[in-house]
Amino acid sequence: MADHDAVTKNGVLIDGMPLGPRFYGRRKGRPLRASMKRLLDEALPQFAFDPARPIDDQFGHKADRYLEIGFGGGEHLAGLAAAMPDCDFIGAEPFINGVASLLRHIDEQQLGNIRIWPDDVRLIMPSLGAASLAGAFIMFPDPWPKKRHAARRILQTALLDQLAVMIRPGGRLVLASDDPTAKSWLLQAATAHADFMWTARSPQDWRQRPAELPETRYMKKADRAERQSSWFLFQRCGVAD
Repeated sequence: MADHDAVTKNGVLIDGMPLGPRFYGRRKGRPLRASMKRLLDEALPQFAFDPARPIDDQFGHKADRYLEIGFGGGEHLAGLAAAMPDCDFIGAEPFINGVASLLRHIDEQQLGNIRIWPDDVRLIMPSLGAASLAGAFIMFPDPWPKKRHAARRILQTALLDQLAVMIRPGGRLVLASDDPTAKSWLLQAATAHADFMWTARSPQDWRQRPAELPETRYMKKADRAERQSSWFLFQRCGVAD
């Protein structure tokens, strides 16, 4: 395989890049088909996010930008990018099979407004800059339901502190889950943070998928299994410029 297989070792960046936080979760799944390997080898270099380069240079223009943390198979991120062609999107996902899946969506839909970070999002957050994002998405993250694994859950106070810096005042933080444990900690963590305000006014606001968010196969599967998804929309506090 190409460099995407040598980016990390034991959850830490190598080849001269700084050490990073410990990552919990899978990085590889089933062996990839030849076509997916080819996408990683040939397309990923074109769409890879480079934290050492100015973001405007990577997209070739200035635009509203959004970050999706843990995009899974990329269906949601690709749907957003297709529906909002004038906006730019950065997706972070350490699971290489998911990265390959997103590259397939990009290829099939001819999307040019996505850049991919195939590793832990925390490694690039310092490079994104203050008020650089119009919003961020954390959709159906790994719930880590056992109490002793609580520290492995992605939405910790430190991450919210960084998101509060990167999301401009008036911007959005969108959280979603179909797992009872994850719903509780996502909502508790975000509502406890002084820089984010929950926008819900009635139960329907969190029980129904916002119309602007694309429906994915995972969401449909959750519905068929009668797992109730919840959608928590937060606004970054402060006065927008």
